[in-house]
Amino acid sequence: MRFRLGISQEELADRADLHRTYIAGIERGGRNITLKSVEKLARALQVSAAELMAVPSKGQEASEGKATGDFWKEILLAEDDSREIEAILRAFRVAGVANPVHVARDGATALAYLFCAGVYAHRSGSRGPAVALLNLELPRIRGVEVLRRMKRHPGTREIPVIMLSASEKSREIAECRRLGALAYMIKPFDIRDFGEVSAELGLQWALLGSPSLAAD
Repeated sequence: MRFRLGISQEELADRADLHRTYIAGIERGGRNITLKSVEKLARALQVSAAELMAVPSKGQEASEGKATGDFWKEILLAEDDSREIEAILRAFRVAGVANPVHVARDGATALAYLFCAGVYAHRSGSRGPAVALLNLELPRIRGVEVLRRMKRHPGTREIPVIMLSASEKSREIAECRRLGALAYMIKPFDIRDFGEVSAELGLQWALLGSPSLAAD
């Protein structure tokens, strides 16, 4: 409903007299919502409380997903190592993760995808990916710089980010945490580790067709 109105989380929060992080938490499925907040959001979204709480039909979900490009279901994987990419994609398949995965092989391409620039200009106005996995040492622009720019921009700062690296240096881990990464995973990628991270961070909402991960 927010997308249909073409407003940001910040604007919705302002209209509903709620905090922006509260709105972000609701959209991620990570916050409980009170009836009072439902009423505030319904007024701000110009719908009834019943409409806001209604479960959409499959036809409605399909039409609305098509309207927004379905990009919000994607997982962004920013990784330059072909072997790591194949290992991660294979691990997702084994775990039953049905989200489409968009692969960016360098930091500049990842940023273009996130900010709908260049060859991704057709994505303008669509929501960002459900989750971003960023290799720390990407070519052209390092993963930590991609993370920094994501967290500076209101349109991407709420996207959950998991950093991937072969390095266990505490300083790098601390920097990624400071910038807003939710987790830091050491390569080689292990789907069991991802399952534990997704459960710990409440990311099951972002994963399609993944009962094995949701059950961990």
